[in-house]
Amino acid sequence: MKIHEYQGKEILREFGVPTPRGVACFSVDEAIAAAQKLGGKVWVVKAQIHAGGRGKGGGVKVAKSRDEVKLYASQILGMHLITHQTGPEGQVVRRLLIEEGAQIAKELYVGMVVDRVSQRVALLASSEGGMEIEEVAKHHPEKIHTVRIDPVAGLDATEASRVARAIGVPDAANGEAVQILQGLYRAFVEKDAMLAEINPLVITADNHAIALDAKFNFDSNALYRRPEIVAMRDLDEEDPAEIEASKFDLAYIQLDGNIGCLVNGAGLAMATMDIIKLYGGSPANFLDVGGGANKEKVTEAFKLMLKNPNLKAILVNIFGGIMKCDVIAEGVVAAAREVSLKVPLVVRLEGTNVELGKKILAESGLPIISGNDMADAAQKVVAAAGGQK
Repeated sequence: MKIHEYQGKEILREFGVPTPRGVACFSVDEAIAAAQKLGGKVWVVKAQIHAGGRGKGGGVKVAKSRDEVKLYASQILGMHLITHQTGPEGQVVRRLLIEEGAQIAKELYVGMVVDRVSQRVALLASSEGGMEIEEVAKHHPEKIHTVRIDPVAGLDATEASRVARAIGVPDAANGEAVQILQGLYRAFVEKDAMLAEINPLVITADNHAIALDAKFNFDSNALYRRPEIVAMRDLDEEDPAEIEASKFDLAYIQLDGNIGCLVNGAGLAMATMDIIKLYGGSPANFLDVGGGANKEKVTEAFKLMLKNPNLKAILVNIFGGIMKCDVIAEGVVAAAREVSLKVPLVVRLEGTNVELGKKILAESGLPIISGNDMADAAQKVVAAAGGQK
């Protein structure tokens, strides 16, 4: 789950991280009032969407008068902001952050992620702030400093100070930088984050360290114990199909292909998409129904896939372990009948009660194409969808 920049800054402030003063706004009038409330002579008008690269797309403007605040707020609110993370369709801007200006002397990068190899939280820091960390890693990997943090000891001040100096924080701002790094780590751990970034972390002309931006992604599996994070969810920023899927505990991500995939288990789902691509097809979605799928869940999964206007065929690929093949077969038959399925359906079953499952499919009277194994099923569904793309 993602949140907006202004919400991320609220979390950072909770953990003692200094940020510019700002006000979230939903209209031009609110933006003008925010500038008046903040005072000063320079304000930054920032689009609030769940994507990076907003400045390059025209979603961040520096205003030097209230008239400019009004002009930029009018231009940005309601625009389809296109960045490298939104895709060509862009994202409609419905919220703004009006923020006081800052005299920036240096831009740095700090972030936290989970390092699955060491099973620790990793601090990434770089002197190259204000740009994508992936680009820094690609072109200047030597400029990224990584610390894998001991979960018992946490990020101590000595280590944080060393990292701050390594990325170019001046001695006068070192204490504030340490406070920021330690606060970011505590926020990451205590809020069950999967990603926490400050990009850029700026050093001002008078040697203060400030978080000029904030990005957080949270572990959806931990949201049950984080109601304060759930309250920050902005459904306007999410795919409607994925929102609908979450109501039925389905892991669903829509893609740009034409072959629907219904699979149990994330690993098998990835392998299914891979083998469809191998045989020249293009998956229309990632869909993991999990290990406890029933008729209702399978039916909702079919409904989700059928909402995609590009859908040409569906592949059901099930390995019966916890989920028995006869149960999923009954669910597939019932779902196909309920939704009046009009596209070709290929089903591959393997595992517990597989013969019974195949018997149920064969006796259903539905035009279901049986796949003997993954390769056979993939080739059949690609052919049913009209061949290679």
